[in-house]
Amino acid sequence: MGAENLSGIEKIKQASDALRGTIKQGLADEVTGAISEDDKALVKFHGMYLQDDRDRREERAEKKLERLYSFMIRLRLPGGLLSAEQWLATQDIAGEHTTGIIKITTRQTIQLHGLYKSHVKPTIQAFNEAKLHSIATCGDINRNVICSAHPRQSPVHKQIHDFAFKIDELLLPKTKAYYEIWLDEEKLADKKDEEDPLYQDRYLPRKFKIALVIPPNNDVDVFGNDLGLIAIIENNQLQGYNIAIGGGMSSTHGNPATYPRLATVIGFVSGEEKILKTIYEIVTIQRDYGNRSDRSLARLKYTVDKLGVDFFKAEIERRTGFPLEKERTFELTERKDFYGWFQNTDKLWYYTPFIENGRVVDDEKVAMKTALYEIAETHKLNFRFTTNQNVILADIHDKDKNQIKKILEKYHIEEYTDSISEIRKNSMACVALNTCPLAFAEAQRYLPSLLSKIEPLLEKNGLQQEEIILRMTGCPNGCARSYIAEIGFIGTALGKYNLQLGGDHAGMRLNKIYKESLDETAILQELDLLLEIFARERKAKESFGDFAVRKQLV
Repeated sequence: MGAENLSGIEKIKQASDALRGTIKQGLADEVTGAISEDDKALVKFHGMYLQDDRDRREERAEKKLERLYSFMIRLRLPGGLLSAEQWLATQDIAGEHTTGIIKITTRQTIQLHGLYKSHVKPTIQAFNEAKLHSIATCGDINRNVICSAHPRQSPVHKQIHDFAFKIDELLLPKTKAYYEIWLDEEKLADKKDEEDPLYQDRYLPRKFKIALVIPPNNDVDVFGNDLGLIAIIENNQLQGYNIAIGGGMSSTHGNPATYPRLATVIGFVSGEEKILKTIYEIVTIQRDYGNRSDRSLARLKYTVDKLGVDFFKAEIERRTGFPLEKERTFELTERKDFYGWFQNTDKLWYYTPFIENGRVVDDEKVAMKTALYEIAETHKLNFRFTTNQNVILADIHDKDKNQIKKILEKYHIEEYTDSISEIRKNSMACVALNTCPLAFAEAQRYLPSLLSKIEPLLEKNGLQQEEIILRMTGCPNGCARSYIAEIGFIGTALGKYNLQLGGDHAGMRLNKIYKESLDETAILQELDLLLEIFARERKAKESFGDFAVRKQLV
């Protein structure tokens, strides 16, 4: 592709000196809380976004002050695993440098908001001391590799979870810019040590997301990822993975060329070396064929649809040097987190509390943040994040269970979790306002109050035990995966949402628009009517999403 056809971001990447840009100089500039436009694009590759407080834009503009800029930083945690010591460090760092809120993301990691520019470097250095980093958690690169979260899903969970780390390592960039800028390491004298055969100087056309799922629980929404790996297990032995390509949730309001897409299963691969080779070459095909002139059409799903699945599959086989096998049979039946206590086959205990929209805080409902800190201080467990924005208190030995349980009881965590409605437990919202620059509407700040008005509608119709999957995003970018919810809300303007219906329980069907740009009153009126019809006319054990499709509501 000629340089004249490249998007502005593509030119910035190629001229960035392996993602260094002028980030160092920008950090030293005390006149502004921001950094240059070029560096805003580059700093994403270091795991952060420059944001501003949108609630205060008007007030600051009136005072002729620049926007209240701050950074969001996101950790790289393949498979979502964090030790107790790392949890303590993260919570201490959050308290010292950020808003203090730990946000569990839909990609099985955590992010901190509200870092002023002068705090970014000390934060990264503190994370480094805790053996944590934020390399390539944002930007046009492979993001955090996610994996089915709960060890109870399979006796071979550890083998699959460990594989997420191998994929992560395979696809990390080779540049040492992160270490030089944030950790004050010396610049390499020989550039050959930084040569990157995978990303070259172009990186990828857009972000790239990978998920590993252990059937039958599709907790990771495997088909919503650029690359999905579906574990095929027989007699408690991992046989290999079905490969699915071209999933992605984002679209753009008013641009029919953009759309959400579920990944297409193209075959089966066995043997660790072959699987890693297949993953690597899928990424190289996206690097070479992805759209670098129009970023709205640059995700792998558009590359797959442009080239065609057959061509893409043939190109994978050409680059790997071996054929893909026929896909193996698998069954996905649900998408859920396992709340409460479970003992695994390895005799270890796991407890999942409910954390609304992934925000670890102390509020009027429950002192979750204090409780988790005290639990971490026992050093008797690990923390495993889920892609539904919860945390599993994990790997607890039988002799230590009572100690953990007493802390949960002290802070009423079990009582609180047990009191949460099924629809709230199956809900999820993105960050949206006040920090996300893409948001048209509220999400995580608004969904809890909306659910408080939906819950009585369910009770009225005897549906309070129904596990309806409901999700909300403040824009069509799809971070909370609203397009594969049974009930999806997608923000169109402040206080307005498209109401989408018809996703299934397994995450294998997109929903569709039912009504556009509804305010709260209209949303509640529509849901009241729909839930009444559902309660009256559903078939035995029929889910709400299946009902919406059968009745041709969408």
